[in-house]
Amino acid sequence: MTQDIQARGEALVAAAQAGDAKTARRYTDFFVLGHHVDEGIPYWERAVAAGDAFSHYTLARYRKIRGDRPAAETLYRAVADRHAGCAYGLGVLLKENGDPEAAEWFRHGWEQGRHLDCKIELGKLLVAEGRLDEAPKFLMSDIDLGDIAVFRWVKLFESIREDFDRVAADLDAAEAAGDGDAAAEALRPLFDLEKHFRDYPGLTTEAAGYYRRASTLSASARVDHAVFLAETAGDASWPEARLLLVQAHEEGYDGAAYVLGVLHEQRGDLADAEHWYALAAGNGHPAAQWNLGLLCRRQRRYEEAERWFREVGEDDEDVVAQLDRIAAVRESGTTAPGKDLRRLPGLRERAEAGDVHASYAYGKILRDWAGAADRHLVRWIEPAAMAGDPEAAYDLAELYGSLRRPILRDHWYRKAAEAGHHGACNEMGWLSEYHKDFQEAERWYVRAADDGSPLNAMLAGRLKAQRGAYAEAEPFLRVAWEQGGDSAYRTEAAGYYGLVLHRLGRLAEAVEPLRAAAARWDDDVRARYSPDDFVVMARMADPDKELAEVEAALAG
Repeated sequence: MTQDIQARGEALVAAAQAGDAKTARRYTDFFVLGHHVDEGIPYWERAVAAGDAFSHYTLARYRKIRGDRPAAETLYRAVADRHAGCAYGLGVLLKENGDPEAAEWFRHGWEQGRHLDCKIELGKLLVAEGRLDEAPKFLMSDIDLGDIAVFRWVKLFESIREDFDRVAADLDAAEAAGDGDAAAEALRPLFDLEKHFRDYPGLTTEAAGYYRRASTLSASARVDHAVFLAETAGDASWPEARLLLVQAHEEGYDGAAYVLGVLHEQRGDLADAEHWYALAAGNGHPAAQWNLGLLCRRQRRYEEAERWFREVGEDDEDVVAQLDRIAAVRESGTTAPGKDLRRLPGLRERAEAGDVHASYAYGKILRDWAGAADRHLVRWIEPAAMAGDPEAAYDLAELYGSLRRPILRDHWYRKAAEAGHHGACNEMGWLSEYHKDFQEAERWYVRAADDGSPLNAMLAGRLKAQRGAYAEAEPFLRVAWEQGGDSAYRTEAAGYYGLVLHRLGRLAEAVEPLRAAAARWDDDVRARYSPDDFVVMARMADPDKELAEVEAALAG
């Protein structure tokens, strides 16, 4: 294999030097499809030096996957003017960075290289700018029979336009009749569109106009408008959102006080949250009573907590569970510092004075025990992450994951992993495996397995077994097999452990794990992977086949 890799690598470089792009790509496919990325990199570097555009594209992709985004940008940019794939890759990278130059490269990739993904990205950018009516027309222009991929996006954007038009028509009718209930009902299609507002922020301008129109007729619509602002417009909109809710409350809308409590709690403003929950709870609002009970329990105000939980209903099984929990805490007489909400004022004071560790502790308590929303926690967690705290970096990555910010998520997972955080190493392994960079994934899983986790040991051992490093895989898989307990992944560990023992000639030892794996493989392993992922299916162990070979060898 080593000689074959060297021969194909030299052939790749020779083709690049001769300007034979077709042959260079064919040899690149050998490395990519064979998952020999480590071995391919030196040859791609030489082919890049010779000017081969597809080698620029391939090497840029792996530089990006492995975390070197500046190097990826340099590689893409070097040939983007003459290679549509690199124009697309550069556009995606710049878009992820929030750089408006992305549109220029998507346009170049479409107009010069007829790269369909570039056209789709241009259509999506139109919608992100609020030009919803233009996007479908652009996407449907100048298409060929095989350009079926555009139809998914055309259908989505046209459906959004239809929803907006329905809201507008229903609001026209509600305004003509002066019907507040109808105005509030007219907003309902917007609730289902909220999942698109983050990807296409230009849509929020039109949506905000509809909310504003309904708000003039209905206190209920004012509450919906306030929630919309809080979810989509950030902290700058908070004064307006709060004012709308206070107005709705003063007009007698029962749910406004509860929503004020929720939004204040999400912001970490617990005193204000309690004030508004108490107003709603006093009027018999069950959700406010429940939330007030939780808030009091977390502050060790147990008698008040019990009273509010009982208001919800003593026959409610969730209430019974909370009352039992309070009794248990009272009996133990202790609360872990990380769960003690009474620490929050002091921690916040220190955080605002510049103590990054206090800021992190404050954010952790808010997130884990005080009901704060992730979008309000980044500013408390980030200082410690930037100061090099791996736990804070990991938690910041988790926040960005929940906020659907994958580039920042992966950046902070990498920072935490490089600092030795085992959970982050696992995440980096998963990310590399997702991109089919199995060699890089194996390295991350090996680092993750330093925590002694049978799961991480299985992940590391499985990839080693798949590349034929059976002696290296054996100790990892033995840990997963012996210490995996009743976990579902133990079946997968058994299959690969049995395979490794077979290949190492330890046939008698291989029988037990292979029998265990064969009995449960379809339910515990195959069911967890997509049958359409042909790469994963091709690499997967076959414990039935391994067991048959082992038993035949032992019988012989």
